[in-house]
Amino acid sequence: MSVRCITCKGRGLCGRPVCPLLIKLEELAGLPRIGNRLAGESPPEIFVGRHGYPLVRAGPLLPIGSSPEQPALDIVKIISHRTRMIRSELEIHVHDAKDPGRLLESAQQIAMSSRPVETEVSFVKPPEGRMLFDGVLSPMGPGGRIEDMDITGNPFVPRKVDQIVGDTDVKAASAVYELYSSSICIDHISRLLSIGLLGRDRRLVPTRWAITASDDIIGNALRSRVLDMPELGGYELYSGGILGNHFQIILMPGAYSFELIEIWHPGSAWSPERLWIGSDREGTTERRSYSPLAGGYYAARLPVLEHLLRMKRQAGVLALREITEEYWAPLGVWVVRDTARAALASRPLRFETLEEAIRSAESRMRTKSSAWKHHSKSFSRQTTLSSFFAAQSAEDLR
Repeated sequence: MSVRCITCKGRGLCGRPVCPLLIKLEELAGLPRIGNRLAGESPPEIFVGRHGYPLVRAGPLLPIGSSPEQPALDIVKIISHRTRMIRSELEIHVHDAKDPGRLLESAQQIAMSSRPVETEVSFVKPPEGRMLFDGVLSPMGPGGRIEDMDITGNPFVPRKVDQIVGDTDVKAASAVYELYSSSICIDHISRLLSIGLLGRDRRLVPTRWAITASDDIIGNALRSRVLDMPELGGYELYSGGILGNHFQIILMPGAYSFELIEIWHPGSAWSPERLWIGSDREGTTERRSYSPLAGGYYAARLPVLEHLLRMKRQAGVLALREITEEYWAPLGVWVVRDTARAALASRPLRFETLEEAIRSAESRMRTKSSAWKHHSKSFSRQTTLSSFFAAQSAEDLR
């Protein structure tokens, strides 16, 4: 079962109506009781579902109780915090974003804000159902159908957001990158895309898809810039981890490439029974297919490209993500993105050869390199080149 679960990650690819792993987590979450009226500060956060597409459920998230604050990096506290985030839902066609009614327009105003927005929602009946866990999204509490909604506070909309949302001639991909280039955070960008506020042909985009699309669009734009930069001259290793996720990121001389190897240990979120290893890779050309590693691939690639841009270098990149039993529930791809950024913020170790860098990375990992080397095209290519140049040098000495 674990191989199928690690591939599916709650997307329903196994054909089951609900994910048995996620159901177990939902039973542990201890869902709160809610009335049919809720008032509070949306973080701001919105959710657009994917089931039933193009007829979807969409609306803002509101907390039960006081204004939500992100807890410390503790998985139990994060789940407890996210359990209290209630999904308020409209059933709406994705193309209604072009001409929104009052309720959808209110949700769009919340999405535009960079600060929490005081909101009141009344539900047709008290929210109920299961907590939402997912491989890409942060966990959320139960949902309820909106009867009415009022924004009682003033959304704070950054000038650049207001400008881009008001421009119906700019393509969605261009809008995403322009917002990113103006220091709008990626969470803000993905919710604008999700609620149908970007692009020429405006439509709601399921939040899961919008998060990955934002990572991918920005990553592709950064890669085109990195490809114009000189190549790195040596081998560098960056290490770091949070919440049971650990990255070893090796930069190598050569043209840009990015390879991610994921190692899921028994007891981790998507591999409860046995060790699972998977990989995916890209080169200098834009990839045309969705990664089998799902949203985590794009979330890991983005910080790497940001780092190369700061270095003003291109390089071959081998990113090793090791996930332990400490990460026993999926919290969303923000964990991947933040872990990669934490690793790249560390002081790099420098080496003369790839073999030395691998040995150093291996000393920080549970998994021996013999278990994952054959999954890596980057390693085999670098080893082949090293052997070739060594042979050439030996020939020159004769």
